[in-house]
Amino acid sequence: MIVRISKAALTLFLGLFGLLVGIDNILDYGTNFEFVRHVLSMDTTFPNNALLWRAITSDSIHHVAYALLIASEIGVGLLCVAGAWRLFARRLAAPAEFNAAKGLAIAGLAAGFGFYFFGFLVIGGEWFQMWQSQTWNGQEAAFRFAASFGIVLIFVALEDAPHGHDHRQ
Repeated sequence: MIVRISKAALTLFLGLFGLLVGIDNILDYGTNFEFVRHVLSMDTTFPNNALLWRAITSDSIHHVAYALLIASEIGVGLLCVAGAWRLFARRLAAPAEFNAAKGLAIAGLAAGFGFYFFGFLVIGGEWFQMWQSQTWNGQEAAFRFAASFGIVLIFVALEDAPHGHDHRQ
């Protein structure tokens, strides 16, 4: 039982994290908008960077990109919270039923991992060369977030044994 409750709780925690980040970005729009603007503009990367042709300097595109980031954060949060609820609701079910209930949680956790890994480390970090910026480099934080989602994803995805252990313990 403790393993099942732990899977639900850790998924819930990451869901609440995603929702909080998304809501904070709405309530304090300007702070992280500046981050997005500088990363996409590549204006703090190394001088004479040969990849500056990738820079996006349109304010309209910056706002659209930021809106997509916020929507993704809230979407990840909602999927994880719904997945956590489903796991908790089936904590007393047979192993096969509990395993079958993991879909939303796994979708939310995988989306969170993908969002931080692909969105921030691949697109932001490498495509827009965020790693070159002394000021607007979110790679360390993105790695922590991606790792958190990835570790919990692996834990949740582990199947309950169909026999051998009493799932009510």
